[in-house]
Amino acid sequence: MHVTHLSLADFRSYARVEVPLDPGVTAFVGPNGQGKTNLVEAVGYLATLGSHRVSSDAPLVRVGADRAIVRAAVRQGERRQLIELELNPGKANRARINRSSQVRPRDVLGIVRSVLFAPEDLALVKGDPGERRRFLDELITARSPRMAGVRSDYDRVLKQRNTLLKSAALARRHGGRSIDLSTLDVWDQHLARAGAELLARRLDLIAAIQPLADKAYDQLAPGGGPVVLEYRPSAPGEAYTREALCEQLTAALAEARKQEIERGVTLVGPHRDDLLLRLGRLPAKGYASHGESWSCALALRLASYDLLRAEGNEPVLVLDDVFAELDTRRRERLAELVAPGEQVLVTAAVDDDVPHALTGTRYTVSDGTVERA
Repeated sequence: MHVTHLSLADFRSYARVEVPLDPGVTAFVGPNGQGKTNLVEAVGYLATLGSHRVSSDAPLVRVGADRAIVRAAVRQGERRQLIELELNPGKANRARINRSSQVRPRDVLGIVRSVLFAPEDLALVKGDPGERRRFLDELITARSPRMAGVRSDYDRVLKQRNTLLKSAALARRHGGRSIDLSTLDVWDQHLARAGAELLARRLDLIAAIQPLADKAYDQLAPGGGPVVLEYRPSAPGEAYTREALCEQLTAALAEARKQEIERGVTLVGPHRDDLLLRLGRLPAKGYASHGESWSCALALRLASYDLLRAEGNEPVLVLDDVFAELDTRRRERLAELVAPGEQVLVTAAVDDDVPHALTGTRYTVSDGTVERA
């Protein structure tokens, strides 16, 4: 699978831009702040319905515009599709496939698949658990687009449950009228069912990606591993099946209920879990050097790429301003690993930051223009 054309209107710094794309390696080269990352960010948005740089859509819309359009022509074998997303901050986003009538934005998931590595990915190792949960859940959705609905259901139930718990906590603290908590059992059941589905997928993903991450790290930094991924659930137990995980979550929610009512927030569930990364015997967070942290984060992305490629629909690989951060040895190893990809998009401030192994198309990005070199 590869993107053959990218079209943006009022997206980030671009009032309008049209970028034909070829298979193989394409490098966007230009000084910082000129819009290189905006281009690959748009590709990532088509794949995940989110940005790797910001948590909301508002910054993606050009200043002074009401909405932004991201459109891409995609080819997979002999099949060609055109997808379009309309970003409307504060309102519902819209989507179209092949210029048909409007569809739900999440219906476009799976048409474009991408794996993106960027400087922000250091947070996978050094950041808080939310960064690692997001990594798992986005990869789960890339493997199975229907999981976007499960994630949405879980978030909705969690929000409703937290609202009820917060009201109960405030009433207790201020001596107001008591809050009817009879519906809490119902929310527990919904949360446990959706949470068990998400947990089962996470555990399956970790089992699949573990050997790939270890292999990728060894290719980047021979002898520095092994890389170990260990899931840390907030609901204790050894369950793996959906049914057993649902029971485990239900029991943990019941155990935590008194404390949750006192604190006014849900303390158990996938939203409170973490993924522990280890290099050898030590946790990567707090112990790994800067170079080791980079290699660990990159190994996770390369493992994601290998996993999706093995499942039959090779994703677009995006390397956003990565090579400038790597030493010569890691730079050369990474270039050798990704060069055979069906489509690799690279951003760099100068030509010298793009390894010679990554020959292909070059675009110069400057002052809001994108020109083929």
